[in-house]
Amino acid sequence: MLALINRILDWIKSLFWKEEMELTLVGLQYSGKTTFVNVIASGQFSEDMIPTVGFNMRKITKGNVTIKVWDIGGQPRFRSMWERYCRGVNAIVYMVDAADPDKIEASRNELHNLLEKQQLTGIPVLVLGNKRDLPHALDEHGLIERMNLSAIQDREICCYSISCKEKDNIDITLQWLISHSKSGSAR
Repeated sequence: MLALINRILDWIKSLFWKEEMELTLVGLQYSGKTTFVNVIASGQFSEDMIPTVGFNMRKITKGNVTIKVWDIGGQPRFRSMWERYCRGVNAIVYMVDAADPDKIEASRNELHNLLEKQQLTGIPVLVLGNKRDLPHALDEHGLIERMNLSAIQDREICCYSISCKEKDNIDITLQWLISHSKSGSAR
C-alpha cells in the first residue's frame, strides 16, 4: 500500500516539478561512450557502433529528469574540443575501456589534462570503467589506482565498473547522474 502511495506522489510531483541536467561524456575512442548513451536512452546494446565524428547531442528523460548528453568523439583530433563541451555542465562522465590495459595510461593522462583546465574546476566527475564483462577488465579499485583518481582533490569524483553489454551497474550510474541534476545537486 505504501508503495502505491509513493508512486502516486511521484506521479503528482512529476506533473509540476521537472529537473534538468547537462553532462558531457568523454573518453578515448572505442571506450563505449555512444553505446552507453544508447543503453541509458533505450536499453538497446549493439556491437556495431560507428565511431562518433565530432559530437552528438541527445536528450534523455528518466522519470522527471531530462538529461542533455554531449557525446564527444574520443579520437585525438577531437580531444581539443572536450574542454569547450565540459564548461558549465552538471557533471563530466569519463569513459574508460577497463579491458584494454594498453590504453589506460593515455586515458589517465587525458583525464588529468582535462581536469587541469581552470574553467572546469569543481565540476563533479564520474569515471566509468566499461566492458567489465570482458576477461581481465579492471574493477573499481584497479581503475582508481591506475587512473590515479585519488590525486584529484578539487572536486567530487566517483568511479563505477560497468558493462553496457550486460547492463551491469547502469542503474547506480543513472542514480548518480540524477542526483547531480540542477535541483538534485547542492552546487
